[in-house]
Amino acid sequence: MLDLVIRGGTIIDGTATSGHSGDVGVSRGRIVAIGSVAEAGRVEIDASDRVVCPGFVDPHTHYDAQLFWDPAASPSNLHGVTTVIGGNCGFTLAPLNPGDAPYLQRMMAKVEGMPLTALESGLDWSWRTFADYLARLDGNLGVNAGFLVGHCAIRRAVMGADATGNEADSGQLEAMKTLLADGIAAGGLGFSTSLSYTHNDGYGAPVASRFANNEEVIALCSVVSEHEGTTLEYVTDGCMQGFTDEELDLMVAMSRAARRPLNWNVLTIDSADPDRYRAQLGASVRAAEYGARVVALTMPVLVGMNMSFLNYCALNMLPDWGEVLGLPVAERMARLAEPQTRAHLAERAASPDAGVFSRLTGWGGYRLGDTFSSANEGLTGRTVADIAAERGTEPFDTLVDIVLADELRTVLWPAPTDDDDESWRLRAEAWQSEHTLLGGSDAGAHLDRMCGAPYTTAFLGDCLRGRRLASLETAIHMLTDAPARLFGLRERGRIEQGWHADLVVFDPDTVDSGAMRMVDDLPGGSPRLFADAVGVDHVLVNGMPIVSGGQAIDARPGTLLRSGRDTETVLVG
Repeated sequence: MLDLVIRGGTIIDGTATSGHSGDVGVSRGRIVAIGSVAEAGRVEIDASDRVVCPGFVDPHTHYDAQLFWDPAASPSNLHGVTTVIGGNCGFTLAPLNPGDAPYLQRMMAKVEGMPLTALESGLDWSWRTFADYLARLDGNLGVNAGFLVGHCAIRRAVMGADATGNEADSGQLEAMKTLLADGIAAGGLGFSTSLSYTHNDGYGAPVASRFANNEEVIALCSVVSEHEGTTLEYVTDGCMQGFTDEELDLMVAMSRAARRPLNWNVLTIDSADPDRYRAQLGASVRAAEYGARVVALTMPVLVGMNMSFLNYCALNMLPDWGEVLGLPVAERMARLAEPQTRAHLAERAASPDAGVFSRLTGWGGYRLGDTFSSANEGLTGRTVADIAAERGTEPFDTLVDIVLADELRTVLWPAPTDDDDESWRLRAEAWQSEHTLLGGSDAGAHLDRMCGAPYTTAFLGDCLRGRRLASLETAIHMLTDAPARLFGLRERGRIEQGWHADLVVFDPDTVDSGAMRMVDDLPGGSPRLFADAVGVDHVLVNGMPIVSGGQAIDARPGTLLRSGRDTETVLVG
C-alpha cells in the first residue's frame, strides 16, 4: 500500500508540457507512480477538477530569522511554496562572534525590515559558526530551505568593527575565504553579497560588504568554485538604475571565478523607461559572450507596499528624501511644511536619479490607509487624487498636508506607475528570456511594509483569469522547474517518478491570493502584513502535508538543503 495517492487531477509536471489527467502515488516521500495508479494509498486525495503540480520554489527570501519561530515559513506555505532560498543580499545570521548579535540584529532590522523586538526575543543567538546555525534549523523545518553564506557576516566575523569603513588586508581576506569555505562545507549553497547604495546598517553606515574591493569579492567567488552544488547572488546599484560597465565587468568576473551562475534582484520593468530594462538584460547577453551567466530575478506581480513618512521605507530611497525623512519628527515636520522643501523633494523624485524608485511618484494614485487626526477623518480608503480635486490643490501638496495632520503616522498605499498595458506586455516579453527567472519576493523581510510571499498564487490567478500573459503550464514551469534547475536542486521541481514529493493541489477556477491584512503574531507582539491563499487545497513537502483543506498543519517534513548533498553543480564556462 502506498502512503498517499492523489487521484484524478490534471497533472502539470513542471516541464511546460501540456497537462494530462491521472493519479500520483507517493511512498516514503518520493513520487513512485504517475498515471493510472491501481494500488491504494493509506491517504487518498480526490483531485477531481483540480490541478496537481510541483511545489513552488521561491529563489529569493529572507526567512533566515523567521524560520526559528515559524518553521512553516508563513504565509509562503499557504501559497504552495515548498522550497525557499535564504541568505540573500549578503545578509546572514552566521558566522557570529560573541557580542556581535546586537549589531546583526540592528542591521537586519534596517536593511530587511525585520522588527528588532522580534529578532531580540525570537532567537537566542547562541550559534557561532555557519554550521552551528544550520544545525539549529535541521530537522525543524516545515518547508525545504537552503541558505547562501552572506558577505556581511563573514566580514564582521573576521574584521570586527573594522569591517565597516575599511578594505581587508591580505590576512583578513584569507580568513574570510576560510570562513566561507567552512560555511559551504557545512551545507551553505554558495555566496551572496551586496554593493548597493540602498543597504545601510542599523547605525546608518554602509553595510560591511560595501567596503569590499573587487579583488576581495572575486577571491570569495573563487572559493565557491571549489564546492559542488553552489551558486552566487548579488545586489548592486545597477540592479536599481542600470548597470555601469564596471558593474558588468565585476559580475562577469564573479561568475567566471566561481564557474557558477550569478543571480541578481530585482529587475523591474516600466514602459516609461523600456531602455533600462533592455540594457539590464543586455548585460546578461554580454556576460554570456564572456563565458559567464548572469540571471535577473523579476516579479510577475506588482507587490503592494505599506508606507509612511514616519518609518523608514522605500520613500527614503528617493534622491535627497533620506536627508529629510531621517530627521527627528518635529524637525522633519517643519521641513515638510516648507514650500521650498516640498518643491525640491518633488523635483528630485521625478529626476533620472530616482531610478527604479520613480515608480513611487504617482502621488495622486496613493490610497490612504489608517489616519489618526480629526482633520483626516473619513479619508481612509480614498485616493489622494480625489481629495486633491475636492480641495483644489496639487496631489503632492495634498499628500504632504494629510501626512502632517497625522503627525506623519498616515498609512499610505502607493499605486505603482507601471501598471499599464505596455509595461505588462514588456514583462511577458522579458519572461521568455533565458536570462530571467521569476522571483524576488523578499518573503520574511520588510514585514510591516510589504508581503511578496503570495506572488505564486496571484500570478497563477492572473494567468488563468486575468491578463493571461502565460499559459498555465508555462507559469507553473517558471515557478517550479526553472528555479530548481538554476540552483541545481536534486530531484525537485518536477512531478517525475523517483523525485521528491513536493506537490500542490489547487483549484484553477479560484486560485489566487487573498487581500493583505496586518496581523500581530511576531515575537514581542510586532505586526506584519499577511495574506491567505485562495483555492490552494493541499501542499505536500517530501510527501507529508503542510497544508490540508486549505489550512496550515503544524508539521516538520522539510529538508535543510545542503550543497552537494541536495544540490548538483550548474556549471558555467
